[in-house]
Amino acid sequence: MHEIIGVFNHEPEKSAELVIKGLEVLKNREDAGFWISTGNGDWYSKDLQELKQIVKKDSKNCIASCSCFKESSAGKSKFVADAEIYNLNELKEKRFEGAYAFAYWVGDELYIARDTIGLKPVCFAHADGFAFASEKKVLEAMGFAHAIELDPRVLLKYNIKEDRLSFEKRKFFYVVPEIKADKDKLKEELLNLLRESISRRQEEKFGVLFSGGLDSTLIAYICKDFGADFVCYTVAVEEPEMKEAEDLRYAKRIAADLGLKLKIKKMGVEELEKYLKEVVPLIEDTDVVKVGVALPLYVACELAREDGIKTVLYGIGAEELFTGYERHKRVKKEDLNTECLAGLLRMYERDLYRDELVAKSLGISLRAPFLAPDLVDYALRIPVSYKLLDAENKVILREIARDLGLEGVAGRKKRAVQYGSNFLKAIEKLAKRKGFRYKKDFLRTFYTSRNIKLGCLFSSGKDSAYALWLMLKEGYPVECLITLKSSNPESYMFHTPAIDLVELQAEAIGLPLVMKETAGEKEKELEDLRAAFREAKTRYGIEGVITGALWSNYQKERIERIAMEENLKVFSPLWHINQETEMRLVVTNLEVIFTGISAYGLDKSWLGRRITEEDVDRLVAMDIEMNVSGEGGEFESLVLDGPMFKKRLVILKSEIVEEDENTARLVVKEAKLDTSAF
Repeated sequence: MHEIIGVFNHEPEKSAELVIKGLEVLKNREDAGFWISTGNGDWYSKDLQELKQIVKKDSKNCIASCSCFKESSAGKSKFVADAEIYNLNELKEKRFEGAYAFAYWVGDELYIARDTIGLKPVCFAHADGFAFASEKKVLEAMGFAHAIELDPRVLLKYNIKEDRLSFEKRKFFYVVPEIKADKDKLKEELLNLLRESISRRQEEKFGVLFSGGLDSTLIAYICKDFGADFVCYTVAVEEPEMKEAEDLRYAKRIAADLGLKLKIKKMGVEELEKYLKEVVPLIEDTDVVKVGVALPLYVACELAREDGIKTVLYGIGAEELFTGYERHKRVKKEDLNTECLAGLLRMYERDLYRDELVAKSLGISLRAPFLAPDLVDYALRIPVSYKLLDAENKVILREIARDLGLEGVAGRKKRAVQYGSNFLKAIEKLAKRKGFRYKKDFLRTFYTSRNIKLGCLFSSGKDSAYALWLMLKEGYPVECLITLKSSNPESYMFHTPAIDLVELQAEAIGLPLVMKETAGEKEKELEDLRAAFREAKTRYGIEGVITGALWSNYQKERIERIAMEENLKVFSPLWHINQETEMRLVVTNLEVIFTGISAYGLDKSWLGRRITEEDVDRLVAMDIEMNVSGEGGEFESLVLDGPMFKKRLVILKSEIVEEDENTARLVVKEAKLDTSAF
């Protein structure tokens, strides 16, 4: 198991110290050694305490790894990686296939990338310098509380000398051209691709996560056909008043029919609590579904480790590629493969980060045969009629199973692991026994740093919206939005353009809104803020507030003072983030328009249209003094859509009021929410 870490553009004595703090989080990993390289030397030791003593803390840049072997350093070039390559014997003939995340430091440039599916994670923070690490909790220990997971479809480039970050888009998969072949040919080719993928991912001895479902049975059947040495692992919760777990029932029957080695662990509801204490902080999330999936994965990997197994195969990816979810039945047939691709794009955040953290914590290499690049490329272009037909999904996989004589699983309906193993039902029972009405509130007790109800100071603009999304992604419960509607357009504290649209945005996001009007008089408006905080506390029980503050001490200090007096914690996830980086992340993840401009170099053509990365390039290139993020009032923004929106905001009528060539505003006269894309 490997981890990578780096810190750049910090005080010389602080850079290596921060990296060592990160390594402290990982020091209990088995067989780990620690390698550190600065601009002035390389050091390696199996003992972290020894490493602390020998490393020279005289460079503002530092790169490191926690692994069972030394990393690469040649002159000014330094390389660290968390990587597994599955086709080393074939590299002369084709591209390499595997799961990886790496950082390459050469001269004044740092490059970071990961496999485009997102099997291996890497996260970064660009505030008061730059830092990266394999896990968010590592960066948090280093003082970077709100790290961002790198999108697998971009190459991160960091210019160390200029402290500038840029992202280069990488190619992914396509749903066209559709494969033109008869069904038998499609099945033959698909089965061959799956066999090749499994062959590359198996070791001398390995495990298979086995639910007795279609995907895991196909994997196990092929492994047996290879004559491989493997064990199937099935876990389930069993209580007298519960029905036998469906996965357990199928797994026992199918394993007996096929002659598979099967190891089972049954556990009671009460035993679940000790695993929750391990798993919830481990996956850095209290989401009920994510925890419900992580628990059986953790227990199964623990079983494998007890058997001395270090590699486990599982069936993730098949649902996305072959329309295994209910949502696929609601999509127009002509859009079905596009929806499969969209699900695959989201998988790294939704599933793969969680699974990697669980497996790695137990020393397990978790491998996904259905996510082999050649197989993904082929599956996304299979005609949709071979994936979803009437009420039956994953049609082509089911037919392959029938052809192989696996009739017992070919007709089995999809049963998500958290249900099929009884783990979700067990969480519910345990929560009730502990006096909790909702599972989510119970799970938050196992991750106290996330067990705090928040309100978000929301202005309708990009900074507050992006800060909200980051906190939601980190698993914090956000109970409401808080908006101050100022009648003073020159307010020092509160955003005023398009503020009337906050009510629609709150509805789109699905959060209640606490709105207070204020005259916007300097300092007096803080009492209106206090009143809003008190109302949010009374109505929604908030214990903290989120702000979109970037660099303005004026706003941040005053918000923090009022919050402290009201016994509220303040979270500012964007504080001191690099302004250019923030803009690039915002326009990549949110649909943002400008509603006002007031700076030389800007004109009315910037208003009312979606801002893109190319626009950020233009802002950066302007040969004038400008806050690229607009914090100096250069522009005002409005968010129309984003990952946390359930509906999109649509502007129906608007007009541009132009004061002069470089000062103008967009007046929105009519807007609505559109649900057609959801």
